[in-house]
Amino acid sequence: MASVLAVLAGGCSGSLRVDAPAVSPSDARACAALRDALPHRVADQPERPVDAGGGYAAAWGDPAIELRCGVPRPHGLDRFAGCQVANGVGWFIPESQQTGRPVDITMTTVGRAQNVEVRIPAAYFPPVNAMVDLAPALKRTIRQVRPCV
Repeated sequence: MASVLAVLAGGCSGSLRVDAPAVSPSDARACAALRDALPHRVADQPERPVDAGGGYAAAWGDPAIELRCGVPRPHGLDRFAGCQVANGVGWFIPESQQTGRPVDITMTTVGRAQNVEVRIPAAYFPPVNAMVDLAPALKRTIRQVRPCV
C-alpha cells in the first residue's frame, strides 16, 4: 500500500501548477475542446502534465510555455491596441513586451469567443513559433467573432 501511495504522490508532484480561471459552461465546452486539440509540441518543446485546479490549461517545455483558456480581457487591449496575426489567429502582446529582443511575453488571442492567454519565456523567443504551432487548434475550437485589425 505504501508503494502505491508513493507512486501516486510522485505522479502528482510532476505536474506543473497553472492557475486557470473558472469559466462558464459554454466557455468550458470550448476550452475543453481546445485542450483536447492542442499539439503535443509547441516551439519544439514537449507537452508536460498540468494541474489546472479545475480550469483549462496546458504547458510545454521547461521553463514552461503556459496556456490558459477563458481568461479575462487583458489590460491594454482596447480598440486602439495593435494585434499580430500568425497563421490566421490574432494576438495581443502588450507594447511594453514588444522589444525585438528576448523577453518573457504574455500574449492573448484577439477576436475569439473565449480569450486564450499564452505565457512564453524569453528562452523561446521569438513568440511566432508558438503562435504558428497553436493556431490550428485555436481555429478549430475557439470561434472567431471579429477579425484582428
